[in-house]
This record gives sequence, C-alpha cells and structure tokens, in this order.
Amino acid sequence: MGAIQNESTTMSRIETLDDIAKGFAGLIEIDPTFQSIENLKPPLRRRPQGFATLLFAIVAQQVSTASAAAIWARVQAAGLITPDAVSLADEDGLRAVGFSRPKIRYALGLARSGMDYAALENMPDIEAANQLTALPGIGPWTAEIYLLAALGRADVFPAGDLALQEGARILYHLDQRPDEKAMRQMALAWSPWRAIAARYLWEFYRAEKQREGIL
Repeated sequence: MGAIQNESTTMSRIETLDDIAKGFAGLIEIDPTFQSIENLKPPLRRRPQGFATLLFAIVAQQVSTASAAAIWARVQAAGLITPDAVSLADEDGLRAVGFSRPKIRYALGLARSGMDYAALENMPDIEAANQLTALPGIGPWTAEIYLLAALGRADVFPAGDLALQEGARILYHLDQRPDEKAMRQMALAWSPWRAIAARYLWEFYRAEKQREGIL
C-alpha cells in the first residue's frame, strides 16, 4: 500500500472532551462554516491502542457499520483479538467468523507482522501512518482511523471515509460528494484540527442521515 502523502508530522493528542472543545474553537477560527453545527456534541471516539483496534479497522473496511459490528461480535466471541489467537485460528477459523478471503490474508499478515504498537505511539503522524500502510491490506483509511481512534491524533483525517465525504457535501452544499483526493485537499484547510473536523462531520452525518459512521 502507498504511503500517506502531505499529512501532518505533528503529534497533538485528543484525550478528553475538553480537548475536543478546545480544538473546535480553533477549527471555527480557521473555517467559520463549522459554526453552523457547533450545537452538535461529538463523542470522544477513542479505542484502545494495539492489535485489536487495528484488526477491527480491517473488519470495517468497505462494509456497512451494521455488518462490521456483527462480524466483530463473532470475532470477540471467538477470542480472536490477539496476534497469537488469530495466527492459531488460521484461515479456517477466520473464515468461520465472517472474514472474506482478502481480509483473512490481511488479518494473518497483521498478526504475524510483529508490529510494535508502543513505538507507533511516539512517532509523528506521517511516520506512524507509513509504518501501518507498509502492511498488506492497511491503506490510508485504516491507518488514519487507527491514528485518530487509538492514538488520539488531532491532525489526521480519514479522507476515504464515505460518511465524512457525505457530511462535507451536505455542510458545504456541494453538488456532489467529494472523492478521496478532493476530500483530502479540502481537509488541508482544517489543519491542525483535522481530527476535530472529522468528529464533527461524523456527528453531522449521523444527525442528517440517522446513520452512524464506522467509529
């Protein structure tokens, strides 16, 4: 998978709801358009660091929120949330809980990669993302979701996320939903608070569509 380009090298963190509030104050100074949705109160959207969260992101690739939740429930019930458990389950065990053929390969590759999750915590955003996207099946969206949710990075934006694209389309009254390239370019203006923008756009999408994004 290709490396993420033109992304922040900062390591700012979002650890609390107060951090979201402070970040949003900075975001609306950059882009007052977000003031129109300031009444929304997005959740923290944090997940634990480590293998299980990255495996969940793989499960969630290109499926609906409901499908991802159903598969993940089976993964958890089977205890397949550690590298050793996934490696031992091998292809048959992963197929039994709902992994597709490509995702079986990605999950086994991740389990056997020896990824140093503690080291990721201390890397700049782009370096951590590039470490992740070097693995099979880990593209920019998966890496950025991990940086945002597990590491709490303040200036990453999963531009390939359809809910974020649709939220931006509605908020900015665009004729069509921006694709990943256009969304990534659009999000540059929100630095250093791109993860704050993502949280508000996810919540805006939920309010408008009565559907959840993946996080």
